[in-house]
Amino acid sequence: MLVVDDQHLIRSGIVTLLRTVEGLGPVLEASDGEEAVAAAREHRPDLILMDIKMPRLSGLAAAERILALGLDPAPRIVVLTTFDEDEYVYAALRAGCSGFLLKDMPPQQLLSAVTATLSADLLVAPARVRRLVEQHAVRQQRSRTGGDATSVLTDREAEVLGLVAKGLANEEIADRMSVSESTVKTHLHRAMTKLNLRSRAQAVVFAYESGIAQVGD
Repeated sequence: MLVVDDQHLIRSGIVTLLRTVEGLGPVLEASDGEEAVAAAREHRPDLILMDIKMPRLSGLAAAERILALGLDPAPRIVVLTTFDEDEYVYAALRAGCSGFLLKDMPPQQLLSAVTATLSADLLVAPARVRRLVEQHAVRQQRSRTGGDATSVLTDREAEVLGLVAKGLANEEIADRMSVSESTVKTHLHRAMTKLNLRSRAQAVVFAYESGIAQVGD
């Protein structure tokens, strides 16, 4: 794991807390985005907790560089944020980060969330992602979304992507579509590969911005 924050007290506190968890593995730290990119390239962490606002290189820019490295497997990047940074969080999810955590959350809740994200696709309540998307998707549409982008998807792949955007888990999507959960995972994987999407959260953002899912639906 890699913890990235320019505030020493916050960074060292999180690192110390994580190192109390048996079996979690080494916990490294970086004080800014430049150090984070270098550490990710050298150590290939499974999970990165990344502050958004940092000197030299912001957390968002660092996350984009790390995800562009083509590491296999790619690290899951979780943004560390405060309540007043929704626009930055949205940009991070849009870039391929897997979720976000509040800096002032209780220690035990942070540990539970970190443990969960090592085996989960999305570290944030779907309702919160949906609220962020509804606030930002319409006015921040990407030129590469729309018909040309979604035309590469089969009807089933588009349907799965739309249900993911509504906050349904794979098991719920399988029930809704009367297929197996493994079939859902296959459709989602193929859709994300075709669209070069790096995380489930990024897939949610894409679904709304491309029109596969409708704001307020």
